[in-house]
Amino acid sequence: MLIDDILQYFQENFSQYLIYVYQHLGLSIQAIGISCLIGIPLGYISHKHRKLSQMITLSSQALRIIPSLAVLFLLISLIGVGRAPALIALVLLGIPPILVNTTVGFLEVPSVMIETGKGLGMTDRELLKRVKIPMAFPFVMTGVKLALVEIISSATLATYIGAGGLGTLIFTGLGLNRMDLLLVGGVSVAVLAFTTSIFLDYIIKRSIN
Repeated sequence: MLIDDILQYFQENFSQYLIYVYQHLGLSIQAIGISCLIGIPLGYISHKHRKLSQMITLSSQALRIIPSLAVLFLLISLIGVGRAPALIALVLLGIPPILVNTTVGFLEVPSVMIETGKGLGMTDRELLKRVKIPMAFPFVMTGVKLALVEIISSATLATYIGAGGLGTLIFTGLGLNRMDLLLVGGVSVAVLAFTTSIFLDYIIKRSIN
């Protein structure tokens, strides 16, 4: 039975399974970290300059149209296989939602709050730290959540170019017609994405309350 096959897989290959999970999470966390380092500053800059905001937003939306697999194949031809092209493709996938939500977050800060802060004698740095960032934070984290869920889901493609991860189980299952491997890999990715979404939703709600 299928359940017996899944149980047998875990009994015989649990340590290898943990390696796949570690590889998948490591690649995803590194990708979201780099995406945040690029997307958040660009989002903050773009909200202050409307023309720049339009240009950056259009560019980021264009990135979302390009399939991750197409980006991977392009990068393979440029820098070969391995972790680097997978990481670049995932970063390109993660930047747009972070950038757009960061821009929206800072644009949504009420002008009355900024004027009140100025009336209290706050400097631009104090306004940023005490007013703008706290009020934009839920929007920024929403962008991070969307990006991370997409990255975790798309990181399965990293297997194509030798970067490891849970995609190894999925593609091995497809190649060998092993439904147990397909389920273990697919469900594991879904659980990781769902757990991440729930955790970040909790952080967002705590920041609002």
